[in-house]
Amino acid sequence: MKKVIYIEKSIKDAPRTKSILKKFKNPIIISIDRYSEVFNKKNQNFRLQKKNPAIIIAKKYKNFLLETPSTYSIGRKNNYYFSYMYNCLFDCRYCFLQGMYNSANFVIFINYEDFFNEVRGLEKSEIAKDTTIFTGYDCDSLAYDNITNFSSFLLGYFSEFNDVEIEIRTKSTYLRPFYRIGLDNIVLAFSFTPEKFSTKYELGVAHFKKRIAALKKVVQFGWKIGIRLDPFVIYKGWEYDYIELLKILFSIIPREQIHSVTYGNIRYPKKVFTNIKKIYPEENLFLKFENNKKNIYDEDNGELINNFCKNYLFKYIDKSKIFCNIHEK
Repeated sequence: MKKVIYIEKSIKDAPRTKSILKKFKNPIIISIDRYSEVFNKKNQNFRLQKKNPAIIIAKKYKNFLLETPSTYSIGRKNNYYFSYMYNCLFDCRYCFLQGMYNSANFVIFINYEDFFNEVRGLEKSEIAKDTTIFTGYDCDSLAYDNITNFSSFLLGYFSEFNDVEIEIRTKSTYLRPFYRIGLDNIVLAFSFTPEKFSTKYELGVAHFKKRIAALKKVVQFGWKIGIRLDPFVIYKGWEYDYIELLKILFSIIPREQIHSVTYGNIRYPKKVFTNIKKIYPEENLFLKFENNKKNIYDEDNGELINNFCKNYLFKYIDKSKIFCNIHEK
């Protein structure tokens, strides 16, 4: 099936646009003025598009760095995120992106330099040593990296920085750019759920054993590693599965390379949850969700998750490296 690629007219001849196009054999190319005229259209069929999502190559003009929610941190006081892509190659059934956007197509903003010029400004500021920047909020940081070549560009920039820290979050096994000595200000963060759950609900993600093998390989280069148990999911047999998951992960990662561990329950703003239910009305995963404080939908299992994580994570790492993202009722 041929890939459909929309390209904003203003960047059709940009070197990075041409580089992306070379990755596809005879794509169908459609010129557009702005990505929003395709991406933001109403009444798009998300499930149908997900089978063969189009690519939209675009340029971003503002809002390169955004503040994270006030409670979100992995240790530093000032926290920002950026998204050089919208949407994800993977099809994790619980992912909030399915209810956030009208479209399952990918947007790639190719003006990477503008993102990192903003980061450079932070690097020169007084708050640099207490600042973390997150990627992988509106996309998986590395899932499409063999097409975008974004991480190689990022590594070039961050090799010049000393103080600002960045988290690169992923479920991908494409880690080739990181087969080099780790940079002290970069955290490679890996999202995991137990194998049984992942196989059923994280469609398109590499098999658990392949992801473990990829993690094991990149650890050898000395990178700081983050583990993201967010979402932490409750199902029949979950406790045994999570105990085994933690044993595997912490047998691979040397204690001194563990940067942080975060955990949190599945949760959605009302609008996002409502949209996901429309896309997957038959999905049992969402049947027990309730409307809780601050218009957030989740399962009432925060205390259960919190107690488990405290009991088991403290066996492996110092509690100062553990961060809870369970929303309070």
